[in-house]
Amino acid sequence: MKYHSLLTSNPGLNPLPTNPCLLLDFNFLKLAAGEKYSANSGEREILAVILGGKATFEINGQRFEKVGGRPNVFSGKPHSVYIPAGADYSIQAEGAVEIAMPNAPSDQTSIPPYVIAPSQVANGSWGAANFKRYFHQILTLAAQPELPARRLIVGETFTPSGNWSTYPPHKHQVDDLPREAYHEEMYYFRVNPGDGFGICHYYNEEGEDENFTVRDNSIHMLPRGYHTVVSAPGYTTYYLWFLAGNQRVQAAVEDPTLSWVAKTVPMLKELGH
Repeated sequence: MKYHSLLTSNPGLNPLPTNPCLLLDFNFLKLAAGEKYSANSGEREILAVILGGKATFEINGQRFEKVGGRPNVFSGKPHSVYIPAGADYSIQAEGAVEIAMPNAPSDQTSIPPYVIAPSQVANGSWGAANFKRYFHQILTLAAQPELPARRLIVGETFTPSGNWSTYPPHKHQVDDLPREAYHEEMYYFRVNPGDGFGICHYYNEEGEDENFTVRDNSIHMLPRGYHTVVSAPGYTTYYLWFLAGNQRVQAAVEDPTLSWVAKTVPMLKELGH
């Protein structure tokens, strides 16, 4: 099965060309100045993450003016808007805007819409040395327990030139808390400079094993299995990561043959790496 794809970036809504996940889905919205997109969220909750630009949202009659600010994903923390299930909504561009719209099933139509400001986004780093990467936690139970959602967990990771990310590789495919939680996941990638690339390695316990080239505006879909990413030297890769499962508590299991690498992080940090 193919777990990756290069997305279209046409004006308007760009859906996934294929999707092996049962819960998660994703749309990429691109609007020129003054353009408007309207829809109903149906039985799905949506987190609209502003990749670049500004937009005005109207959700069930509630208006959020000129949300956004960063010119692109490599220029600061994001603004995001939570759109609950069962909501009529519209998005009008205030200048050119690009918006990522991860979504998942929800039976909670009573959650009100809300904006997540950059000040609410937690940030930091994971790993060390050549597997150090930087993160933004946008909508997670750990960092934003006050922000309601049914299934969605969302954040951003920036992997520097030549570094590995999501390393050691991990999986989250069964509910066995506190050890592991069942979550489907997707990575939506951007690359800086835009003509660069990275490599993603996906494999699972059933013997599937594939590498693919990460390009600007590509996506990796992970219904199960282990996964890891590396940036080509000279390029930074960004990915928006989003998960959905039976609950929002996160727990992952590292590949046991590589998990020893994680134990070196305290020593490497102590050495200044």
